[in-house]
Order: sequence, then structure tokens, then C-alpha cells
Amino acid sequence: MSSSKAPASGNDPVPNRIHARPVPRPGRLVAAVVVLVLAAMAANALVTNENFRWDVVWLYVRDVVVIRAVLWTLVLTFGSMVIAVVLAVTLAMMRRSDNPVMRWVSWAWIWFFRGTPIYTQLIFWGLLAVLYPRLSLGIPFGPEFFSFRTDDVLTAFWLALFGLAFNESAYLAEIMRAGLTSVDPGQAEAAKALGMKDGKIMRRVILPQAMRVIVPPTGNETISMLKTTSLVVAVPLTLELTYATSAMGNRQFLPIPFLVIAALWYLLITSILMVGQHYLERYYGRGFGTATGRRGKSKGTGPGGKQAAIAAAGTVKEDVNREVTP
Repeated sequence: MSSSKAPASGNDPVPNRIHARPVPRPGRLVAAVVVLVLAAMAANALVTNENFRWDVVWLYVRDVVVIRAVLWTLVLTFGSMVIAVVLAVTLAMMRRSDNPVMRWVSWAWIWFFRGTPIYTQLIFWGLLAVLYPRLSLGIPFGPEFFSFRTDDVLTAFWLALFGLAFNESAYLAEIMRAGLTSVDPGQAEAAKALGMKDGKIMRRVILPQAMRVIVPPTGNETISMLKTTSLVVAVPLTLELTYATSAMGNRQFLPIPFLVIAALWYLLITSILMVGQHYLERYYGRGFGTATGRRGKSKGTGPGGKQAAIAAAGTVKEDVNREVTP
């Protein structure tokens, strides 16, 4: 970076101030122009291509069948994620347990559901009534407490929901375990020294700090689950977005515009989820120097960052550096 000294001015409080000039980088300008040209070409190819039938897209994007399919997709996404999170927390705690049976059961669950494709699992869930026409609860090789026909209780919706949730729980369990492991063990030891119970230590000390590591990949898994719901046709469940729009396109012999409709809805929902993920990451990243505020400025650094927050808390003197800074 080149610099030059400007003559002292009566209005400049700093004499002989150095006015730095950035080094010219024409390569950045050329790269930006190339990217903008390519983006304009891609947009032109999408808008002007009549094969996409944008008139059909605009006509059916708000169709009642499409909206109903979007709602079913959201129910599958968030319902399976809630079940998966509960299972994942349980599996992560079992992996950290001193009981070898708990550790091995958790490991076997994760090994099985991570080791087989989700589409294959959903096919087997769809065949559950064929494999087990009747399910019962009781003592193994002993009396049964109650039983029921599989078809009467486990409909295609519940099979798809459990299939998605069980598969996702294996991935989330490793994410949870990584988050719990990231917290310094000294935190739990200090809490125990204060007389806190294990459950309270987990809720008040470990989990709030582990969420900084857990939230980003969990958000990614939620977005991935939104698109994975398109595979529940293997159960078969025909209520979700991809199947509904594909069926409408096949009936009208216009598959492309209806696939575009599905893609637009997926993009819209994903965009909303990404915004929510951003704010969750910023919330749980407070105090770690990673949370960003407005205009991309770090909340933990620079003027008005940590020092301003300390002063605003009212627990110290107004000037926190007065005693150490001459």
C-alpha cells in the first residue's frame, strides 16, 4: 500500500498525517465484470426461454393443491426434526454414559441409520405391514400386554415421519455429541463444586455453551430435511410437494413448469430457514467473539463492543480503562 505525507494543515489535529491509498487491484474489477456478465446471461436464458412456460408457473404456483402440498412438506420437515432432536439428545447422552450397554446401543443405532441410504430405509418402512402385519407389546417369549394391526395404527404419514426422524437422529446425535464435547470439562467440575445437580448442570451450564456448535449444523440438517421429504414417495406418501407438482405436470403433459413451481417453493422456504438460522447463530454466539451485528461488525470487538456492553451493565465504573490506561 502506497502512502504520502500531506503538509500540515491548521484544521488537521494530527500533524503530518499519513494519507494511505489502497493498492490498485484491476483483477478484482475484471473478475466482478465477468461474474456479472455470466449472471446476466443466466438470467436471460431463464427469462426468455419459452419452454419454461412462465405463464403456467405463475398460474399454478398459488394453486390450492400446491399450497396443500407445501403445508404437508412443512409438517413432515418440522415434525421429523422435533422427533429427531429428542432422539439425538438421548443418543448423545447415552454415548457419554459410563454404562457400556447404553454406549453400545447408541453406537449401534447411529451405525445402522447412518450406514444405510434413507431411500432404502423408507422402502422398508413402507413394507412394515408386510413384514409385521401385527405388532404387540409384552415380555419376550412370554405374555403379551396388548397388540394391534400395523395397518390400523401406522399409516403412510406416520411411517414417513418416523422414517425421516430415525434416520436424521443418527446424524444429529453426532452433532449433539460434538457440541457437548466442545465445552471445557472444567465447567461441569466447577458447577459440581457449587453443589449443582447433573441435570441442572446440563441445562444451565453445558447446553447453553454447546448450542454455539450445535446450531449451525442443525440448521443445515433442517434445510436438508426439507428436501429429503421428496423421498417419502418410497413409503408411499403422495402428499408432499415434489410428488404433487410432478403429478399435476404429468396430467397436463407439462412437467417442466411444475418442477419449476416446486423449485421456487423450496427456494422460498429455504431462504426463510436460512434467515432464522442466521439469527439463532448470532444469539448463541454472543460472548464468543463470533456473533456479528449490523453491517457485519463483530459484536465482541471494536468500539462499542465488549467494553460498551460492560459499561452498560452498570457493574463497573463508567470508564473501565481509566485505572489501567494513563
